[in-house]
Amino acid sequence: MNDPNGMFYDDAAQVWHLYYQHNPFGTTWGPMHWGHATSTDLVHWDQHPIVLEPDSIGTIFSGSIVIDRHNTAGFGENAVVAVYTQSEVCGQHQSIAYSTDGGYTFTKYDGNPVLKGDIADFRDPKVTWDDQAGKWIMTLACQQEIRFYSSDNLKEWQYESSFGNGLGAHGGVWECPELIKMSNDQYILLVSINPGGLFGGSATQYFVGEWDGHRFTCTDTPEETKWLDYGKDNYSTFTWHNAPDGRIVSMGWMSNWQYAEVLPTVAFRSQNTIARELSLYIDDAGVRRVRVIPSPEFMALKGEKIRSLSDASIVELTLSGTKSSVVTLSNDHGEKVTMNLDVHRRTFSMDRTASGDCSFSQDFAAHTTTPLFVKQEAYRVILFIDHCSIEAFDANGYWAMTNLVFPSEPYNRIEVEEGEATIYDAKIN
Repeated sequence: MNDPNGMFYDDAAQVWHLYYQHNPFGTTWGPMHWGHATSTDLVHWDQHPIVLEPDSIGTIFSGSIVIDRHNTAGFGENAVVAVYTQSEVCGQHQSIAYSTDGGYTFTKYDGNPVLKGDIADFRDPKVTWDDQAGKWIMTLACQQEIRFYSSDNLKEWQYESSFGNGLGAHGGVWECPELIKMSNDQYILLVSINPGGLFGGSATQYFVGEWDGHRFTCTDTPEETKWLDYGKDNYSTFTWHNAPDGRIVSMGWMSNWQYAEVLPTVAFRSQNTIARELSLYIDDAGVRRVRVIPSPEFMALKGEKIRSLSDASIVELTLSGTKSSVVTLSNDHGEKVTMNLDVHRRTFSMDRTASGDCSFSQDFAAHTTTPLFVKQEAYRVILFIDHCSIEAFDANGYWAMTNLVFPSEPYNRIEVEEGEATIYDAKIN
């Protein structure tokens, strides 16, 4: 699997739907389908049959889903409509399919494709309803820019504007964009890029600005490239359509195209991050940034306090605000991950160069670093540690860092200099 796709929340059934890029025939990237899973708590997932398969138009690339509450497309009130890229040798096009059983089976529209590509790399439509404009808005990745299209019916699309020239990182192709309304007049635009990430390979950048119904304008420090995650392994982040209570809930693909197809796993190939909540905050320099915190469903997994790391642990760190701290995870084979909070340079870093197996790719051994955007009297950090991943968060959401690790056996020790660690067993069935 790779990119999460078409995520939506069915408020009637209280079910989270997750679709994802999937090759059912092998353990590397291949003829893409849409896999499907559902959850009632964002943690435990039930797998369902594949919902979209390749056809004469092309294979099934990334896209999004909306609930058409007012039957604008004519497929029925509250029809679940998927908008997705189809890729063929001659180009990439956007197609739609609809579901009348709540997203478990789909019928492809007879008039596909609804938007034909005019360039290479014309893909990954994220569709939302714009109340102010009274139209559907499609955010589409087109080489190294983002294009916006509008529609009354999800079938006929008109070009509105483009964004990206001279802004952000341009070391590779732009992919998997999403325009997100954060408040009355504040928007963020997520844009994944590969290659060209902060630490090489894949990463997700974002822009903070305004949307007027036709055009997105970056209003906050347009000269700065902002990153959603400061690790190497969080890519193609998307959010759930129709999430309850106004929540902005996201999930990313936990890997990097530098080495995604050669990871030393056997029973599976690729995974997703935990679900994360997004909002905005203002840092010490007065710059608006995206706040990223673990979704409360994952914080609720904290079980009993334990004295050493288990197979899956949640660790809460309290680190000094006046002295630099070092946190080390290790096992009996001498494999370790070292994290350093430097109060003088105002950085938090994670070093996985001695974490375990790094031999499968020269790009895997890495040292990743994030600025500490807000000075604090004491720094609280949350770690989600699984068999082959570490997801680190500032407890206030000021930064996030996601890195894969492949130790020969799980880390069972944690050492903290200039701070304290509380370890919880993660209650996961």
